[in-house]
Amino acid sequence: MTEISQSMAATTTTAAAQSVTEKPSANALSSDFETFLKMLTVQMQNQDPMNPIESTDYAVQLATFSSVEQQVQTNDLISALSNQLGVIGMSQTAGWVGMDVKSDAPSYFDGEPVSLSATPNTTADAAYLLVRNAAGTEVQRVSVDPKETDISWNGMDKDGYPFPTGKYSFAIESHAKGAFLSTASVNSYSEVIEARRDGGDITLILNGGAEISAEDVQSLREAS
Repeated sequence: MTEISQSMAATTTTAAAQSVTEKPSANALSSDFETFLKMLTVQMQNQDPMNPIESTDYAVQLATFSSVEQQVQTNDLISALSNQLGVIGMSQTAGWVGMDVKSDAPSYFDGEPVSLSATPNTTADAAYLLVRNAAGTEVQRVSVDPKETDISWNGMDKDGYPFPTGKYSFAIESHAKGAFLSTASVNSYSEVIEARRDGGDITLILNGGAEISAEDVQSLREAS
């Protein structure tokens, strides 16, 4: 019976080590613990009445495997907490639907002016707003005030006709004394039409179909 006890101890030690190094699922840990209890019951039923297993042996085995039970409970609590935090995040961002968010995602042009936020080079004496269509082709280059950060793009070409409806991206090109300095991305405001949870992240669907992570939102305002 001493051999059985030692075998059980080795089994419990191995299972406990695996629970730490391999980080199995809660279901796997629960299965291991149930198996341990069954083995312990069989061990007690088949022990020699004249030479019973020492109570200290049981204590060691129970103490070793109690850590597995605690890990099962901890994993369940972490999972529940993670789900709860996801629900909280979703409920907060759901209030963003119908509002304008600022990001570097392409903006949807539907005939109405597009509000932009640019940061020209601080040493620039000239700046140009670069407009690209959904294919990435530059369709317009507009001279803007290098000291101005808030820009409104009216969506009109040089002949006064509106550009086609669709998604457009923007960049600001800075110059000084006729020399090129730098090009930087331009942020725009877009209306949020849907908030969706993807795993642990919240994805915002913008007017026109662009998708961004809620973490990429730089500011929020009432829809214009």
